[in-house]
Amino acid sequence: MGLLSKKDAALIKDPLADNNPITIQVLGICSALAITAELEAAIVMSVSVLFVLGIGNVVISLMRNIIPSKIRIIVQLIVVAALVIIVDQVLKAFAYELSKTLSVFVGLIITNCIIMGRFEAFALGNGPWRSFLDGIGNSLGYGVILIIVAFFRELLGAGTLLGIKVLGDPIEKTGVYAFGYENNGFMLLAPMALIVVGIIIWIQRTRNTSLVEDH
Repeated sequence: MGLLSKKDAALIKDPLADNNPITIQVLGICSALAITAELEAAIVMSVSVLFVLGIGNVVISLMRNIIPSKIRIIVQLIVVAALVIIVDQVLKAFAYELSKTLSVFVGLIITNCIIMGRFEAFALGNGPWRSFLDGIGNSLGYGVILIIVAFFRELLGAGTLLGIKVLGDPIEKTGVYAFGYENNGFMLLAPMALIVVGIIIWIQRTRNTSLVEDH
């Protein structure tokens, strides 16, 4: 037997594929638009959401029996805000330049639909361990899509990955670009994030036709 039961393992595996929070539930699209022009920013945002959702789910689960239903949303906002402040302060202390790049987007983790959705839909009705696994699974599913989108946008838009030059500058030869790569600046514009996410959704539904909505 593994360390996790099938039900527990599904909490991590399902959001990575057939129940992905971005491509299936269509949540967290705003950050996919905003910060995926650079791979480094996407990775940091993914790790930040992993911390906030993983710990936040556990805290809400532990408090689920003492939170009055009328103020549960306020309590959830306070929990997520406290965790986001911790993330913001850590970034400012150890990665100040990156924290300036992400700036307001770290704060907007507070309003991320995925986080509030998992608090409401899962943590309020399950124990701390399963809530932790659910938080890890959904944040990984979110992060995978963010990183894939950022990988292609930075690579094709700037010819770099993590700021390191990967695709060389074009070399002109007899009036024709013979080698190298001409950066596609359009990839760095926000609409391309939606297009890349759309391509991922199309591939996902092509591989698993059960995900295709009936009309």
